[in-house]
Amino acid sequence: MSKKKITVPQIRERKQNGSKFAMITVYDYPMAAIVDQSDIELILVGDSLGMVIQGCEGTVHVTLEDILYHLKLVRRGAPNTFIVGDMPFLTYQACESEAIHNAGILMKNGADCVKMEGDVYAAEKAAAVVKAGIPVMGHIGLTPQTAASFGGFKVQGKSIDSAKKMLENAIAFEKAGAFAIVLECLPTALGALIDEKISIPTIGVGAGLNCTGYNLNAYDILGIFDKFVPKFVKQYKLLGKEILDGFNSWRNEIESGAYPTREHCFNVSEDEINALRDSMEQ
Repeated sequence: MSKKKITVPQIRERKQNGSKFAMITVYDYPMAAIVDQSDIELILVGDSLGMVIQGCEGTVHVTLEDILYHLKLVRRGAPNTFIVGDMPFLTYQACESEAIHNAGILMKNGADCVKMEGDVYAAEKAAAVVKAGIPVMGHIGLTPQTAASFGGFKVQGKSIDSAKKMLENAIAFEKAGAFAIVLECLPTALGALIDEKISIPTIGVGAGLNCTGYNLNAYDILGIFDKFVPKFVKQYKLLGKEILDGFNSWRNEIESGAYPTREHCFNVSEDEINALRDSMEQ
Protein backbone atom coordinates (compact mmCIF):
# COMPACT_ATOMS: atom_id res chain seq x y z
CA MET A 1 0.00 0.00 0.00
CA SER A 2 1.45 3.36 -1.03
CA LYS A 3 1.74 6.17 1.46
CA LYS A 4 -0.47 9.24 1.28
CA LYS A 5 1.26 12.48 0.34
CA ILE A 6 1.42 15.03 3.14
CA THR A 7 -0.16 18.43 2.48
CA VAL A 8 0.85 22.01 3.30
CA PRO A 9 -1.76 22.30 6.10
CA GLN A 10 -0.59 18.99 7.56
CA ILE A 11 3.02 20.19 7.54
CA ARG A 12 1.99 23.33 9.43
CA GLU A 13 0.06 21.19 11.92
CA ARG A 14 3.21 19.23 12.78
CA LYS A 15 4.48 22.17 14.81
CA GLN A 16 1.16 22.68 16.52
CA ASN A 17 0.83 19.05 17.61
CA GLY A 18 4.49 18.61 18.45
CA SER A 19 5.27 15.88 15.92
CA LYS A 20 8.36 15.81 13.70
CA PHE A 21 8.95 15.26 9.98
CA ALA A 22 11.87 14.65 7.63
CA MET A 23 12.88 16.19 4.31
CA ILE A 24 15.58 14.47 2.27
CA THR A 25 17.42 15.92 -0.72
CA VAL A 26 17.58 13.68 -3.80
CA TYR A 27 17.93 14.36 -7.51
CA ASP A 28 17.10 11.21 -9.51
CA TYR A 29 14.44 8.61 -10.20
CA PRO A 30 15.97 5.55 -8.43
CA MET A 31 16.70 7.44 -5.22
CA ALA A 32 13.29 9.13 -5.27
CA ALA A 33 11.57 5.78 -5.75
CA ILE A 34 13.27 4.46 -2.60
CA VAL A 35 12.23 7.56 -0.65
CA ASP A 36 8.66 7.03 -1.86
CA GLN A 37 8.69 3.62 -0.17
CA SER A 38 10.04 5.11 3.06
CA ASP A 39 8.40 7.04 5.91
CA ILE A 40 10.09 10.31 4.84
CA GLU A 41 7.47 12.95 4.13
CA LEU A 42 9.26 15.52 1.95
CA ILE A 43 11.85 15.54 -0.83
CA LEU A 44 13.89 18.61 -1.71
CA VAL A 45 15.16 18.89 -5.26
CA GLY A 46 17.86 21.34 -4.27
CA ASP A 47 20.29 23.51 -6.14
CA SER A 48 22.95 21.64 -4.16
CA LEU A 49 22.91 19.41 -7.24
CA GLY A 50 25.49 21.86 -8.52
CA MET A 51 27.98 20.43 -6.05
CA VAL A 52 26.72 16.89 -5.53
CA ILE A 53 25.74 15.97 -9.10
CA GLN A 54 27.59 18.45 -11.32
CA GLY A 55 30.81 18.56 -9.29
CA CYS A 56 31.03 22.35 -8.99
CA GLU A 57 32.16 24.42 -6.03
CA GLY A 58 28.83 26.08 -5.34
CA THR A 59 25.22 26.53 -6.41
CA VAL A 60 25.10 29.91 -8.20
CA HIS A 61 25.56 28.49 -11.70
CA VAL A 62 22.59 26.10 -11.38
CA THR A 63 19.81 27.07 -13.80
CA LEU A 64 16.07 26.71 -13.72
CA GLU A 65 16.43 24.15 -16.51
CA ASP A 66 18.77 22.09 -14.30
CA ILE A 67 16.23 22.05 -11.48
CA LEU A 68 13.39 21.21 -13.88
CA TYR A 69 15.27 18.24 -15.32
CA HIS A 70 15.87 16.71 -11.90
CA LEU A 71 12.43 17.68 -10.61
CA LYS A 72 10.77 15.66 -13.36
CA LEU A 73 12.90 12.61 -12.56
CA VAL A 74 12.11 12.83 -8.85
CA ARG A 75 8.40 13.35 -9.48
CA ARG A 76 8.25 10.17 -11.56
CA GLY A 77 10.00 8.24 -8.83
CA ALA A 78 8.06 9.65 -5.89
CA PRO A 79 4.41 10.28 -6.80
CA ASN A 80 3.34 9.91 -3.15
CA THR A 81 5.92 12.22 -1.56
CA PHE A 82 5.67 16.00 -1.13
CA ILE A 83 8.31 17.60 -3.38
CA VAL A 84 9.97 20.96 -2.76
CA GLY A 85 11.38 22.63 -5.86
CA ASP A 86 14.36 24.88 -5.20
CA MET A 87 14.37 28.24 -6.99
CA PRO A 88 17.91 28.80 -8.29
CA PHE A 89 20.00 31.95 -8.10
CA LEU A 90 18.56 34.92 -10.03
CA THR A 91 15.23 33.23 -10.82
CA TYR A 92 13.29 35.37 -8.33
CA GLN A 93 15.49 38.21 -7.07
CA ALA A 94 14.92 40.73 -9.89
CA CYS A 95 11.18 41.34 -9.67
CA GLU A 96 7.92 39.88 -8.42
CA SER A 97 6.59 38.96 -11.85
CA GLU A 98 9.71 36.94 -12.63
CA ALA A 99 9.47 35.20 -9.27
CA ILE A 100 5.84 34.24 -9.89
CA HIS A 101 6.55 33.08 -13.45
CA ASN A 102 9.48 30.84 -12.50
CA ALA A 103 7.76 29.46 -9.41
CA GLY A 104 4.80 28.60 -11.62
CA ILE A 105 7.05 26.68 -14.00
CA LEU A 106 8.31 24.53 -11.12
CA MET A 107 4.76 23.85 -9.95
CA LYS A 108 3.65 22.87 -13.46
CA ASN A 109 6.48 20.35 -13.64
CA GLY A 110 5.84 18.47 -10.43
CA ALA A 111 6.73 20.61 -7.41
CA ASP A 112 4.27 20.80 -4.52
CA CYS A 113 5.87 24.05 -3.35
CA VAL A 114 8.92 26.19 -4.06
CA LYS A 115 11.80 27.10 -1.76
CA MET A 116 13.20 30.64 -1.73
CA GLU A 117 16.30 31.60 0.24
CA GLY A 118 17.51 34.97 1.41
CA ASP A 119 16.59 37.89 3.65
CA VAL A 120 13.74 40.37 4.07
CA TYR A 121 14.08 41.40 0.40
CA ALA A 122 13.68 37.82 -0.76
CA ALA A 123 10.68 37.58 1.55
CA GLU A 124 9.05 40.42 -0.40
CA LYS A 125 9.26 38.31 -3.56
CA ALA A 126 7.99 35.31 -1.59
CA ALA A 127 4.91 37.30 -0.58
CA ALA A 128 4.07 37.90 -4.24
CA VAL A 129 4.48 34.20 -5.03
CA VAL A 130 2.22 33.24 -2.13
CA LYS A 131 -0.40 35.75 -3.30
CA ALA A 132 -0.30 34.04 -6.70
CA GLY A 133 -1.41 30.82 -4.98
CA ILE A 134 1.95 29.05 -4.85
CA PRO A 135 3.11 27.60 -1.51
CA VAL A 136 6.52 28.90 -0.42
CA MET A 137 9.12 27.43 1.93
CA GLY A 138 11.63 30.00 3.15
CA HIS A 139 15.34 29.45 3.77
CA ILE A 140 17.58 31.56 6.00
CA GLY A 141 20.92 31.27 7.78
CA LEU A 142 23.63 29.91 5.55
CA THR A 143 22.13 30.60 2.14
CA PRO A 144 24.41 28.96 -0.45
CA GLN A 145 23.32 31.22 -3.31
CA THR A 146 24.71 34.24 -1.47
CA ALA A 147 27.43 32.52 0.56
CA ALA A 148 30.11 34.66 -1.07
CA SER A 149 28.66 37.72 0.66
CA PHE A 150 29.16 36.04 4.04
CA GLY A 151 32.70 34.85 3.38
CA GLY A 152 31.82 31.33 2.30
CA PHE A 153 30.02 28.37 3.82
CA LYS A 154 30.09 29.39 7.48
CA VAL A 155 27.80 29.28 10.50
CA GLN A 156 25.60 32.38 10.63
CA GLY A 157 24.09 34.26 13.54
CA LYS A 158 27.05 34.02 15.90
CA SER A 159 27.11 37.74 16.74
CA ILE A 160 24.26 39.78 18.22
CA ASP A 161 23.82 41.79 15.01
CA SER A 162 23.89 38.71 12.81
CA ALA A 163 21.50 36.81 15.09
CA LYS A 164 19.08 39.73 15.09
CA LYS A 165 19.16 39.80 11.31
CA MET A 166 18.43 36.07 11.12
CA LEU A 167 15.41 36.51 13.41
CA GLU A 168 14.17 39.43 11.30
CA ASN A 169 14.54 37.34 8.15
CA ALA A 170 12.54 34.48 9.67
CA ILE A 171 9.74 36.79 10.79
CA ALA A 172 9.70 38.41 7.33
CA PHE A 173 9.21 35.04 5.63
CA GLU A 174 6.42 34.14 8.05
CA LYS A 175 4.68 37.47 7.37
CA ALA A 176 5.13 36.84 3.64
CA GLY A 177 3.02 33.72 4.00
CA ALA A 178 5.68 31.00 3.93
CA PHE A 179 4.29 27.78 5.44
CA ALA A 180 7.70 26.58 6.74
CA ILE A 181 11.28 27.80 6.85
CA VAL A 182 14.65 26.11 6.56
CA LEU A 183 17.25 27.17 9.14
CA GLU A 184 20.74 26.31 7.93
CA CYS A 185 23.93 26.44 9.99
CA LEU A 186 22.74 28.47 12.97
CA PRO A 187 23.77 28.13 16.63
CA THR A 188 21.45 25.88 18.60
CA ALA A 189 20.25 28.68 20.88
CA LEU A 190 19.41 30.91 17.92
CA GLY A 191 17.56 28.11 16.16
CA ALA A 192 15.51 27.57 19.31
CA LEU A 193 14.75 31.29 19.62
CA ILE A 194 13.61 31.55 16.02
CA ASP A 195 11.44 28.47 16.40
CA GLU A 196 9.91 30.05 19.50
CA LYS A 197 9.21 33.40 17.84
CA ILE A 198 7.47 32.15 14.69
CA SER A 199 4.39 29.97 14.35
CA ILE A 200 5.40 28.08 11.19
CA PRO A 201 7.53 24.91 11.29
CA THR A 202 11.30 25.28 11.20
CA ILE A 203 13.34 22.73 9.26
CA GLY A 204 16.82 22.31 10.64
CA VAL A 205 19.98 21.85 8.62
CA GLY A 206 22.58 22.19 11.34
CA ALA A 207 20.34 24.49 13.40
CA GLY A 208 20.11 22.61 16.66
CA LEU A 209 17.61 20.46 18.52
CA ASN A 210 14.39 22.46 18.50
CA CYS A 211 13.13 22.28 14.92
CA THR A 212 9.94 20.59 13.79
CA GLY A 213 11.55 19.05 10.70
CA TYR A 214 15.06 18.15 9.60
CA ASN A 215 16.70 18.05 6.20
CA LEU A 216 19.78 16.14 5.06
CA ASN A 217 21.13 15.14 1.67
CA ALA A 218 20.77 11.48 0.70
CA TYR A 219 24.25 11.43 -0.81
CA ASP A 220 25.66 12.73 2.49
CA ILE A 221 23.90 10.38 4.89
CA LEU A 222 24.68 7.37 2.69
CA GLY A 223 28.37 8.25 2.38
CA ILE A 224 28.27 8.60 -1.41
CA PHE A 225 29.31 12.25 -1.63
CA ASP A 226 32.52 12.57 0.36
CA LYS A 227 34.17 15.68 -1.06
CA PHE A 228 33.32 17.19 2.32
CA VAL A 229 31.09 16.12 5.19
CA PRO A 230 29.36 18.98 7.04
CA LYS A 231 29.38 18.90 10.85
CA PHE A 232 25.58 18.52 10.93
CA VAL A 233 25.61 15.36 8.80
CA LYS A 234 25.29 11.93 10.37
CA GLN A 235 26.41 9.20 7.99
CA TYR A 236 24.16 6.16 8.37
CA LYS A 237 25.92 4.16 5.66
CA LEU A 238 29.25 4.35 3.82
CA LEU A 239 28.03 3.28 0.41
CA GLY A 240 30.73 5.17 -1.45
CA LYS A 241 33.33 2.64 -0.32
CA GLU A 242 31.01 -0.27 -1.05
CA ILE A 243 30.33 1.06 -4.55
CA LEU A 244 34.06 1.46 -5.17
CA ASP A 245 34.66 -2.10 -3.98
CA GLY A 246 31.93 -3.30 -6.33
CA PHE A 247 33.46 -1.52 -9.31
CA ASN A 248 36.91 -2.97 -8.58
CA SER A 249 35.52 -6.46 -8.00
CA TRP A 250 33.88 -6.39 -11.42
CA ARG A 251 37.09 -5.19 -13.07
CA ASN A 252 39.10 -7.93 -11.33
CA GLU A 253 36.65 -10.60 -12.47
CA ILE A 254 36.97 -9.42 -16.05
CA GLU A 255 40.74 -9.88 -15.75
CA SER A 256 40.46 -13.31 -14.11
CA GLY A 257 37.72 -14.59 -16.42
CA ALA A 258 35.19 -14.95 -13.60
CA TYR A 259 32.90 -12.55 -15.46
CA PRO A 260 31.02 -13.08 -17.63
CA THR A 261 29.91 -16.69 -17.21
CA ARG A 262 27.33 -18.61 -19.21
CA GLU A 263 24.58 -17.49 -16.84
CA HIS A 264 25.14 -13.93 -18.07
CA CYS A 265 24.91 -14.90 -21.76
CA PHE A 266 22.10 -15.29 -24.29
CA ASN A 267 21.82 -18.55 -26.25
CA VAL A 268 20.77 -19.54 -29.73
CA SER A 269 20.48 -23.03 -31.19
CA GLU A 270 23.46 -24.60 -32.94
CA ASP A 271 21.28 -25.07 -36.02
CA GLU A 272 20.79 -21.31 -36.27
CA ILE A 273 24.51 -20.63 -35.93
CA ASN A 274 25.36 -23.32 -38.51
CA ALA A 275 22.83 -21.87 -40.92
CA LEU A 276 24.44 -18.43 -40.43
CA ARG A 277 27.91 -19.90 -41.15
CA ASP A 278 26.64 -21.60 -44.26
CA SER A 279 25.05 -18.41 -45.54
CA MET A 280 28.31 -16.49 -45.05
CA GLU A 281 30.31 -19.13 -46.99
CA GLN A 282 28.06 -19.02 -50.04
